[in-house]
Amino acid sequence: MSLVAGIDLGSGRTKVVLVDETGRLRGRGVARTKGDFEAVANEALEPALAEAGVTRGALRYVATTGLGRYSVSFRDIQITDITCGAKGAAFLFPSTEYVLDMGAQSTRAVRLRENGKVKEFHMNEKCAAGSGGFLERAAKYLELAVEEIGQRSLDSRAPQPISSVCAVLAESEIINHVSEGRTVEDILAGIHLSLAERSLMQLKRVGMKGGEVTFIGGVALQAGMVKACEAKWGFTIHVPAEPQYTTALGAALLGWQRVKKLQPAASAAQTVRAA
Repeated sequence: MSLVAGIDLGSGRTKVVLVDETGRLRGRGVARTKGDFEAVANEALEPALAEAGVTRGALRYVATTGLGRYSVSFRDIQITDITCGAKGAAFLFPSTEYVLDMGAQSTRAVRLRENGKVKEFHMNEKCAAGSGGFLERAAKYLELAVEEIGQRSLDSRAPQPISSVCAVLAESEIINHVSEGRTVEDILAGIHLSLAERSLMQLKRVGMKGGEVTFIGGVALQAGMVKACEAKWGFTIHVPAEPQYTTALGAALLGWQRVKKLQPAASAAQTVRAA
């Protein structure tokens, strides 16, 4: 079995998927991103190989993307995460017109062409209040695991607004809500609604007036965040079963495209040598 690896080296987690020639996902792996990008790429690759039941010898091509995409020496190609996220989303949901990718460090709104390629995109400002990193900091302050906050948010009865666009000031608002006796659930729901509203502003900047959106990235795992987006956006929202792997999937699919483009050239070269 011949496979292509897509490696997404994000600021929070590094994700790997292994895809065969038909586009079927054969293995996946994840590791917390550290300073040594090559080491963490290898760490995330091992469980993916184990799931696929293969060794590295089965890897025909390696495509990297994300923050550390240039730092993996065994890559064959590096591709931007915006391009890869769009590819993965369009593969999973061919009718999607927009993509919202919310990760630990940044949030990106992307408008797609009919062929699934990027038409235009917009990234959030540098402040962490518009990305998943803010959720991690809020969870830490509220003494919750990040994995808990998506479900706890669903139990809110009176979401508390978080209006500041600055992460530091937003944290001050959270502290005020706690001191006033607001429930954790209501505070979390307010945070999710705030992020959903900022995301909608980004989608509008790339021309969104309706249509279908695919929500990808680690934050899309949070049910409360998805509910907040549904409430704020009013559009059809697709969420992959494993949204955190979508960009790595796109990298692997684009890697296969590259392999298939190179095949005719390689065959022609062999023919010339034989002659």
